[in-house]
Amino acid sequence: MIAPEGILCYNCRMISISKFAVSAAAVTAVALTRSQYERKHFETKIYTVEFSALPKVFDGFGIVFLTDLHNNSFGQDNELLLRAIDGLYPDIVAIGGDMMVAKGQRSLEVPLHLAKALSEKYPVYYGLGNHEHRMDRERRVYGEQYDLYMDQIERMGIPILRNRSEYVERKGQRIRITGLDLSRKYYKKVGKRPMDQAYLRRTLGEGHGPEIHILLAHSPLYFKEYVRWGADLVLAGHFHGGTICLPRLGGVMTPNYMFFPEYDRGLFDEGESRMVLSAGLGTHSVNIRLNNRPQLILIKLRRKVSANAF
Repeated sequence: MIAPEGILCYNCRMISISKFAVSAAAVTAVALTRSQYERKHFETKIYTVEFSALPKVFDGFGIVFLTDLHNNSFGQDNELLLRAIDGLYPDIVAIGGDMMVAKGQRSLEVPLHLAKALSEKYPVYYGLGNHEHRMDRERRVYGEQYDLYMDQIERMGIPILRNRSEYVERKGQRIRITGLDLSRKYYKKVGKRPMDQAYLRRTLGEGHGPEIHILLAHSPLYFKEYVRWGADLVLAGHFHGGTICLPRLGGVMTPNYMFFPEYDRGLFDEGESRMVLSAGLGTHSVNIRLNNRPQLILIKLRRKVSANAF
């Protein structure tokens, strides 16, 4: 008996749907396996940034930049990360915030161990991210955890740059490092909230000055505002490299649900100023990385020599 044509078509559609489902499941399994691998295997990126105003004594100055660790560990007690940092021979280490996960969790062992190991070898400067900010803000959840954490960091000799500056000096010359604790309203979940033109000056004081000025600003969204305020070099994170990175299109989604953001990872220019945007070292709520490995970053400062000098 020959099956009616409608039944044959229905069977063909069901077979096609089944094949698609199997293929989709296989692709998903491969992607998740790759993502799991990437989350535990960082890459090292080296950026050279030039400034004509950089004093000669800071020519070649190396800054290791770490951000968005989110309690991730590369090897036992982050031994692989620490070994890689030692191999870069930095002059200082700058921390850009979000070293823990403050999503109802209370674990601080990983970032404290890493900070202690770093402080025993290098001058370290700590800027805050939205997760540190949340620990301080939501005390009904975290109690005195923020105060205890910051106390331990300071006992290690690490200055916490919460809306303040420190200077690195060499032979009477210096560069300025400022940390911005961005207000909660500027961590809007979807889109970008306009920044009050006077906000940075009220929060941080005057930005322009004779020294090269480095700003630890966790969110890259306000790069142009940072530059207008007076930052020569911005070190940022927060966007996790866009979570999934597509060829030519870049990062797909940020933690605040912005799709295909203007800034995802890499080196960006705004006039004479630069921003190094790290893909970060960990994840939290969206626990995925694809074509977007965690990053250990070294920034080399160079003195720009004008063509007229030759």
